[in-house]
Formats: sequence, C-alpha cells, structure tokens
Amino acid sequence: MDFKKHIADNIQAGDLTPDEIYAMLALPPNTEMGDFALPCFRLAKTMRKPPVKIAEEICAAYPKDALVCEVTAVNGYVNFKIDRDFWAKETLGTILSAREKYGSSDEGQGKTVCIDYSSVNIAKPFHIGHLSTTVLGSALYKLHKFLGYRPVGINHLGDYGTQFGKLISAYKRWGKKEDIEKGGLRALNALYVRFHEEAEKDEALNDEARAFFKKIEDKDAESVALFEWFKELTLKDVGKIYDLLDVHFDSWAGESFYNDKMQPVIDELSEKGLLVESEGAKIVDLEAYGMPPCIILRSDGASLYATRDIAAAVYRKKTYDFYKCLYVVAYQQNLHFKQFFKVLELMGKEWAKDLVHVAYGMVSLEDGSMSTRKGKVVYLQDVIDKCVDKALGIITEKNPSLENKEEIAKTVGVGAVIFGALYNNKIKDITFSYDKVLNFEGETSCYVQYTCARANSVLAKGGRAQSFEAKNILPQEFELIKQLSDFPATLKDALDKYEPCFIARYAVDLAQKYNKFYFDCKILGAEEGEKNFRLALTEATLITLKNALSLLGIGVPEKM
Repeated sequence: MDFKKHIADNIQAGDLTPDEIYAMLALPPNTEMGDFALPCFRLAKTMRKPPVKIAEEICAAYPKDALVCEVTAVNGYVNFKIDRDFWAKETLGTILSAREKYGSSDEGQGKTVCIDYSSVNIAKPFHIGHLSTTVLGSALYKLHKFLGYRPVGINHLGDYGTQFGKLISAYKRWGKKEDIEKGGLRALNALYVRFHEEAEKDEALNDEARAFFKKIEDKDAESVALFEWFKELTLKDVGKIYDLLDVHFDSWAGESFYNDKMQPVIDELSEKGLLVESEGAKIVDLEAYGMPPCIILRSDGASLYATRDIAAAVYRKKTYDFYKCLYVVAYQQNLHFKQFFKVLELMGKEWAKDLVHVAYGMVSLEDGSMSTRKGKVVYLQDVIDKCVDKALGIITEKNPSLENKEEIAKTVGVGAVIFGALYNNKIKDITFSYDKVLNFEGETSCYVQYTCARANSVLAKGGRAQSFEAKNILPQEFELIKQLSDFPATLKDALDKYEPCFIARYAVDLAQKYNKFYFDCKILGAEEGEKNFRLALTEATLITLKNALSLLGIGVPEKM
C-alpha cells in the first residue's frame, strides 16, 4: 500500500491537488516525530496564513482512520504516524503474496521504450570502457519491463567506417585465417594496432584502407565476405560476455543498417531549407541555439554519425512508435546528442522531445585509461575472470567445505563487476578496484549476496512461516519493515531519473537493516508468535533483495 498516497488523498490544503501534496510529503529526521511530514511554509503565501496556523488547521481537519494512528502539528509541520502493526501486516502480506513480482507495476502498459546501449564496435575488443553502457542499459531494460513497459533493447553496432578498410588491409598483409579463428577479437585487435603503427611510417596505408572500405560499400565480394567474417567473430566473442552479464537485445541493427535510410533524411532537410553549404560540407546551422553546426555530409559527400543517428531515430519511431527512446552513451557525446535532437525538432518531429541521452561517466582501472589504437586495452573478460578468481579465493578461505564453490564464485565475481559499475550515480567517473568491489563487509553486491545466504540459512533451519501476527513491533523490526515498503517507490524513482544506482543503494541499506535486526532480535530462539513474524520478515527481506539484484542483472547463491 502507498501510505503517502493515502495521506495525500485525505489532506485538504488550499487549492493543492493530491499529487502536489504527495510530492511535498517528506520523511521526518527521526521516526519518533512521525513517519511522514507535510511542511506548510510554501503554503503561507497562497493561503495567507502563518505556516504554524496552516499546520494546526490541516491537523485538526485530517480524518482519523485505522491506518494513520496519530497526527500532530509541530512548528509548521504536520506529522503523520502510521499504525505499526497495520504497516507490518500490510507490507509483509503484500511481499509474501507477490514474491518475485513485488515492486512491479503496470504503469507502462501500452508504452514502448527503445533503449540503445552497449553498441560495441565490430572487430574491436569488448573492454572495460563498454561496461557502464552495457550494464546500465541492461538494468534500465529490466526495470522498464518490471514496471509494465515494453522495452526494445538495441545494440547499435559500430559496423561502418574506414576502420574496416584498415582491418582488411592489415589482414591481407599480415593475417592468417587460422590465427584469427583461434585468437578471435584479440588477434584482430593486434592487427588493428599493427596497422596504426605501420601507418605512422607509411601514409599510403591509410589510402589503401580507404580504398578497401570503398570496396565494402561497392559490394565487392571478397571485401564484404571478410567484413561479414569479422562481424561473425565479434558477435561470437561478445555474446559470451553478454551471457555472463545477463544482457539481452531485441535488435542488432548497426550503423550499416541505415545506409539506405539516410537519403530520405537528407532530402527532407534540404526540402525544409535546413541544409546549407559550408566549406563544401552540408550542415544544419545551430548557431541560434548556442551550438556549432551539425554536419550532415562532409565535403567528399560522406555521411557522419549525426546523419545515421537521425535516420535511426526516424526508423525507430516509425517501427516501434516509442514512448521514449533512450541513448545510454558516455557524457563526452553530450553535444552530439543535443545537436541531432535539435535537428529532429527543427524538422518538425514533435517526438524529438521523447529522445533522452542517458549520459554516464567513464570507467578505468586504478592504473589509468585505455587506447584501442595503441593496444592499451583492458579486456572486460579479463576483469570478470580476475573478479571470479578472487571471489573463489575468498570463498575457499571463509568456507572451504562449501559445495559448488566455482559456480558460486562466478555468481559473486560477475555480480561484483556489475554492482561496481552501478552503485554510484551514473554521471560519475569510476575507478574500478578489485578489492573494493569484492569487500564482503562493504557497500557491495557481495555483502548483499551474503545477507541473502544468511536469510536462506535462517529459513532452512526455521522453515517458512505459514501465518504470522504483527504486534508489539520492535524498533529494529519496524526500520526493516519501512525499508521493505519503500521498494516500489525506489523503483519508480530509479526509472524516472534513469538511475539504477538507487536500486543498488537500496539493496545495501536493506541488507544493513536486516543484519541489525538479525543480530539484535532472536529469530529461531524466540517464542512461537515472535518466531513466525520474524521468519516472515526474513523471507520478505530475501524476496526483496533478490528482486533488487535481479533488476541489476545479478544472481543470488543459496549458500556462501
């Protein structure tokens, strides 16, 4: 039950609607004052009364019921206290009934949301720099689906450009099929790096690369066959990473898919007088909007990212009729998205307002950044493998007799990588630390997973409560119940702000409150009534933690 909504619906405060009151309701600094509070200071101007007087009038007029057991007016605030037993019974009953659907809703029913994420480059390694877009986009996909939307996951593959001419040139000069088949993307990347090293000495290699790319565009059989082979090798390699991270897509339409869809866009821009010539290039002038021009065609007639992104947006609207289209791309591309969103708006596409750039910060290891061209690449597979190995070492040390240690270490290690990328606000740069993400006592997925294992152990020993009574709730129990009841609102907030970190932090907070309850309150040794209630509280916590981690793409071992 949404207690805030219940309170907001029963408050009379001038001309404010229940939705406006709902937004104003806050949490008091401590629960002794109340569970929700309405500050009346902003009402003073419209109601022409002092806040203290307004609070007293709202308090006196509020209808008492079984849910709200106490209403007080204190220094311009109206404080509302929810009946503890009612809150506990309502919350636990809801969770134990809904189980894996707890927190879900149908708010997005009938609405399609396109989510463009990961977008790996063909024939380039899946490195740690791809981590944020991949797990952030995947979490948003899962969250939208959980809240009733129809998400469309799009992997906008980087499968177009002169880099493929460079690869063909490098392969024909120095590559062997058996070496590439065996080495996969790493072998291809080694060729790419060598090409750039050699091209610095011989500029003619770049001309050769451009010529090979032109052959791909002209459908030369040998060049296209090599390109398709590179693509096949890439998708095979990255597919293993996606499987590990529980990441899925509905569309793999990359840049090349839009080659035949750009001309109509160019024609429309021209017809609407938006396309102007500048130093031989065709641009849309955005000076009036405080931005540099958006280049649509270079002076040699070649298209650019903006051209393809505009064509892609038009295609997606026509194909999916999206409610929103999200682009999970690093903040370095802020200007690019502002530009092509504005171009679509100038074209008269009213749905341009539904395009959202979900910008995020960069990820690097503690020893610095990366460069694909120079070969200084931190492969994501290596990062995952190292986390899994470290997790196995920790688990073996703490619980040497544990069965299926390797499988559990895989779940813990992969979870640590995902959680490490999602725990902070998305816009922050992240320095990835193995020790930090694998700390079983810190703000990590390992800590949350261990809490789940603890709850599983309690339920294995005590059994699941068939029925329970909620009465004489202790402070530690009530803090846990409040946290449990806040899960649906947390998910809504995470979706509205495109911030899966809210879910990650919620899971840590819930785990901390459960562990305090676990240590402060007897469970298995309590008398029957208390024991059943605390077993129900344990099971509700386990369900909610598993739901939270699942939305992030993280599994939960039964034992640890």
